[in-house]
Amino acid sequence: MAELVIPEDFCVDKDPKGKTSHGDGENFHWIWGDGSSEGAAFSNDDVKAAYEERGEDQVPLGIHGTTVAVDWDSCVAAGSCMSVCPVQTFQWYRTEKDIPAKDALGETFEGTGNTEQDERLDYTDKSQPIREHDCTVCMACQEICPEGAIRIESANQEWHEKAAGTYVIMPSSSENPHAHD
Repeated sequence: MAELVIPEDFCVDKDPKGKTSHGDGENFHWIWGDGSSEGAAFSNDDVKAAYEERGEDQVPLGIHGTTVAVDWDSCVAAGSCMSVCPVQTFQWYRTEKDIPAKDALGETFEGTGNTEQDERLDYTDKSQPIREHDCTVCMACQEICPEGAIRIESANQEWHEKAAGTYVIMPSSSENPHAHD
């Protein structure tokens, strides 16, 4: 397993820079941080050549997702995450909307993009956690990602909800019934 590049606290007490919505009108994932040109995608020859061929600037993109977080600056479109995911959490975002990655911020995706490892359009494509809400936390994608660009952490649901304004603390309605004098 590659060393994880996403810090544990990437979303803790931070505001997301935007989100990508799912076409079901209910689900979405946050996009965190401004990104970094230090990610593996910026030094990968296949990725750099694909951006050049498209005539697009390669820019920092941030972390997409909260409980299933993908560092788009480190994603080199290997697709191994897609080959191991039992619930098709990921899709190649460009196979649904062929737009520059920087323009995915604020977009709505139906989840109709390709989900097989070798179905990317090219190496500018990114693994989008479009069905983050369906993740079973099996960790297979995190373990297989060659760049360590995926972090699975179900405890981050709290930060997803706090950013959405839906976080609720459930107070106890009585004293601990198991407490002793």
